[in-house]
Amino acid sequence: METTQQLQRIFIKGGVLSPGELKQILRITEELGLSTIKFGSRQDILIPFKETNKEITELYPTINIDSNLNHHFQNIVCSYVSSDIFPSTDWLKGSTYLYILEQFRFKPTLKINITDPKQQLVPLFNGQLNFIASENEDYWYLYLNLPGWENDIEFPVLVYSWDIPKIAEAIEEFYEETTDISLLFDLINEKIDTNSRTIKQPLEIPFHPFPYYEGMNKMGDNEYWLGLYWRNNEYDIAFLKDFCDFCLESSIGKICITPWKSFIIKGINRKYKLSLEKFLGKKGINVRHSSLELNWHLPVDNLEALELKKSIVRNFDQNDISTYGLNFSITNRAKNEIYFTSAVIEKNQVPTIIKKYSVRPTFNVLYCKNFNPNTKEYLMYAQDVDKMELPGLLMELSKLYFEKLGEVDDTEKKKIEDSKIEKDVYQCSECLTVYDSDYGDVNAQIAPGVLFIDLPENYKCSVCDSPKESYTLAKI
Repeated sequence: METTQQLQRIFIKGGVLSPGELKQILRITEELGLSTIKFGSRQDILIPFKETNKEITELYPTINIDSNLNHHFQNIVCSYVSSDIFPSTDWLKGSTYLYILEQFRFKPTLKINITDPKQQLVPLFNGQLNFIASENEDYWYLYLNLPGWENDIEFPVLVYSWDIPKIAEAIEEFYEETTDISLLFDLINEKIDTNSRTIKQPLEIPFHPFPYYEGMNKMGDNEYWLGLYWRNNEYDIAFLKDFCDFCLESSIGKICITPWKSFIIKGINRKYKLSLEKFLGKKGINVRHSSLELNWHLPVDNLEALELKKSIVRNFDQNDISTYGLNFSITNRAKNEIYFTSAVIEKNQVPTIIKKYSVRPTFNVLYCKNFNPNTKEYLMYAQDVDKMELPGLLMELSKLYFEKLGEVDDTEKKKIEDSKIEKDVYQCSECLTVYDSDYGDVNAQIAPGVLFIDLPENYKCSVCDSPKESYTLAKI
């Protein structure tokens, strides 16, 4: 499903910008002769590409705009948009994201995601550098999906919040020199000083149903948040300019773009709620789409995909089907494409040899293991089916989801049982750091599987430098 026109990206770091910054972008787009803008899947803003755009965009050096269509640079994705309104890790506040984003002083060439594993609005693993918050305050897991590397790799230590930008920059510098994570780790440590921490336990990602992210919603005792979604992803510039003025007059500091081609405004004081509702009503803005509408991810500027989605949603509505908690995407079948929805409709490519004939397209339907996109494991549900069969197949799939909801498969049961088994570990009596032979000690170059008794006599705690003798036996 090809887009109908070439699009140029305006990078919005982390999908977060002020009303004033958005107004300046809207001023540029008006000068380019546009009446609407689109949002991209990576929390960026998209405009039609023309060679003459450069004559105007170069007059605004503070706005980070892709200069061509080669896509040498990438936008940073983050889940700041979810903080304070959806489930979140206890220590992770909106201000933490903003501080990290501010420290990025380079233009990334790799896709970077900085996310909270307890939210579902922003995908965790569809970047090439995926920083995912741990339960340890200010520390993040890092999962690498690097070009030229065969497999996804877990970085061997937890990354400190304030080290994220410089570690990302160092990875960009070195990843093409090797496909070995140990060597990459050594190169990074030679290049920069970091405040990393040993991984004590594997990342756990709780399952949460996909949230309803539109409309006016309560946020704390005295504030609200507003989500706005337009199904055609054509956001009217004249409306957005007036909306920015309203935000400025109402002391709203940030506007957040979501990966679902919508935007969210947080921290609306109660005293402005009525005037905002009147403003939206006068502009004719619908803020209560059906949940059947909101849980779809479509390629940008693709009329065929939009019409297919509308047809399926109408069918769902007529059959009174619930898809609460699920989400869907429509895509071309592409090698190495990373999905992030519960179910995927893949359009099969017509073989070159018969392209000159009129052939009805066929589709595959896939769903992720346990209907959790974060498993990254997709199973084939139906293959080479006609478009007319898709609504019925997706309704069957939705029913299967509700049948399986809350069940734990055998693999997960074993993980839970294993986690309950006590095992011997050794703990530093000075700083309480644990040495677990399952993980070793990356900072001391101790590989996983090395028992404490087999550690060299000169081994020291990686946190406080206490000698091996300071460790005592403990159980976890």
